[in-house]
Amino acid sequence: MLRQLNISDGKLTESQNGSGQVCVYIAPDEAERKYLVDQLKIDEHTLNSSLDPDEVSRLEFEPEHIAMIFKRPKRYSAIDNFLFRVGSTGAFMFKDRLVIVLAEDAPIFEGRPFTKIQSIQDVFLRLIYRAISHFVEHLRGINQISNELEQQINSAMENKYLLNLFTLEKSLVYYLDATHSNNAVIEKLKNNAAKIGFSQENVEFLDDIQIENTQCLRQTEIYSQVLASLMDARASIISNNLNIRIKALTLITIGIMLPTLVVSVFSMNVVIPIAWYKHAFWIITGLAATSSATVGFLWWRKKW
Repeated sequence: MLRQLNISDGKLTESQNGSGQVCVYIAPDEAERKYLVDQLKIDEHTLNSSLDPDEVSRLEFEPEHIAMIFKRPKRYSAIDNFLFRVGSTGAFMFKDRLVIVLAEDAPIFEGRPFTKIQSIQDVFLRLIYRAISHFVEHLRGINQISNELEQQINSAMENKYLLNLFTLEKSLVYYLDATHSNNAVIEKLKNNAAKIGFSQENVEFLDDIQIENTQCLRQTEIYSQVLASLMDARASIISNNLNIRIKALTLITIGIMLPTLVVSVFSMNVVIPIAWYKHAFWIITGLAATSSATVGFLWWRKKW
């Protein structure tokens, strides 16, 4: 699918005449791929890298364009089961147009960064900035989910919540690798700013992008380290909760078995000392109740 947009009044607007300064190819079909490779001279391997979620970020200089592959977070939904995934995006900047290739539809032009745009270079840089902002938003969500799961673990005996935390930790590893990879691209963009043709404003904005990505990288590292270091402790909490429940059940079983034993002894089919005593039933019942009360008192006294 192809979307074409133009830069108008500092914003991106849908093209009405079938041509645009910004062309977005979403999961391009064979005909669109053939056009990108044959007509626009985009390297086929680089094009495939734009659609490969495992591809590393990089910046390449071709004779007619500049190719950039960068990482961005994918949309999260309930079916992902706490796994936050990372995707790749390709941006190919020509002299008069910017071609963007995505594996799936995504809101890549949302937010404040796309309110004051003057050139395709601005769009080129703001794509990275938006991806970093998206990572930060997801990190906040991961932190909130982690806190909620911690509260569940404190009282749960199941492994479900612990497995969810393992999944979050796996997501943070993906995010850490992606932000590291994007940082290398940002550094290369800074080193080649004059060659690319960035204005002074673009260079200053690129500095802001690098700062934001560095902060995102550090935040991801902190969350990942904290989550990893506490996994053993949380596993111990679940084990301890299970032991407490088993202990309580064992004490309850003992409390039930003692009166059962008393009643069983006096119910045997043999002669017993109080067999013909008129209050024998109440004596036996009292002994059974006393044994249960004794277990309950010891439980409370010794804080078992």
